[in-house]
Amino acid sequence: MSKTVKSSANQSGLSRRGLLAGASVAAMSVAMPGVLRAQAQPVKIGVLHPVTGPLAYEGEQSRRGALLAIEEINAAGGIKSLGGAKIEAILADAQSKPEVGAAEVDRLAEAGVVAVQGPYASGIALATTQAAAKHNLPHLVDVGVVDAIVTRGLPTTFRFAPGFGKVTSFALDALQKINQAAGSPAKTVVIVHEDGAFGSGMAKLLNERLPGLGFQVIQTLSHPTPQRDFTNIALQIRQANPDLIIPSNYKNDFILMSRTLQQQRVKPKVATYALLGGAASNIGFAKQYPEAAEYIMDCNHWYNPTKPLSQAFAKKVAEKGWDLTYEVMLNYSCMRLLADALERAGAPDRAKVLEALASSTYSDHIMPYGPTKFEKGQNIGAQPANTQILKSNVEVIYPQEFASAKAVYPRP
Repeated sequence: MSKTVKSSANQSGLSRRGLLAGASVAAMSVAMPGVLRAQAQPVKIGVLHPVTGPLAYEGEQSRRGALLAIEEINAAGGIKSLGGAKIEAILADAQSKPEVGAAEVDRLAEAGVVAVQGPYASGIALATTQAAAKHNLPHLVDVGVVDAIVTRGLPTTFRFAPGFGKVTSFALDALQKINQAAGSPAKTVVIVHEDGAFGSGMAKLLNERLPGLGFQVIQTLSHPTPQRDFTNIALQIRQANPDLIIPSNYKNDFILMSRTLQQQRVKPKVATYALLGGAASNIGFAKQYPEAAEYIMDCNHWYNPTKPLSQAFAKKVAEKGWDLTYEVMLNYSCMRLLADALERAGAPDRAKVLEALASSTYSDHIMPYGPTKFEKGQNIGAQPANTQILKSNVEVIYPQEFASAKAVYPRP
């Protein structure tokens, strides 16, 4: 009985105190509405890259670019249309394997992400974009140059960077202009490529198009990823004695190939002109192996170094002690594009994000692109740039409006 009475008394007392407390809260709400307002729930974005396995370096660089953009977006107040919601990165590792990448997309979908960004490699992207389509999950592809990624008609796939069809056309047009300006010294070519979807597709296009531009392909040499020894390939290049070597492979293979050529004293008569060369535009390669790297040219993803936004980005990358590579550049840009889509979507809803991406006109990026415009999933405003390693730095040499140096061609 006493417990019941005591309980009634406590309830009565709490009621009076509750009224007073409620009045106080109401007063505080008027005075400080922002303090008591519920914080917006974070928006989950899947950040999927191959951070282990043969492509671990490229994957880690890609992840760094995405996370740097998220850091800046959140520090600037998050997604304003969602009440300042912060972006939460849900990290995933494709382990350099397409099937693992696809499984990670399934996991990310279950975790409630509204979009996936990645996954760097073409072979992985072919699998992850297919998996994302099952979940109606927007998938923004950062690199993945194989054009089948977007030509399959998957409505949830968007690729920010150019594919190898456009890269090849751009590269060959630039090569022809650079060669003609120098008196057309290059006429014969050896192609070296990795034997996956990326390298094989590139080699096929080169073999189709180079003859029509006056270049004779005298040999096409393929290798697996990873390749442990380039001695045999170096000997075949020496025997062919081409004017140009055109390689298309990933970073570690590109470095090993270049060092082997240098050690074997095998040089093209005019130039090494890479297409999407894995290390041909890599500052780490340029600094660590200057003799092997000097004068190598590349047509690749690269930023616009003349833009103030690009210069600020490059400064931040340097402060963090990272290599300034296209993987960081593209993923930084992609995450900013996703944030813009979220702002316009106005809700953390996959269907609305898909609509926002499809209607994008985003232009606040660091790349030498026009405004973002997706047609059948491909950003038609995207284009590559030509770079050359000069005095251990990566310089833009073409197009002229973005150039930071003049091309050295033929190589001395």
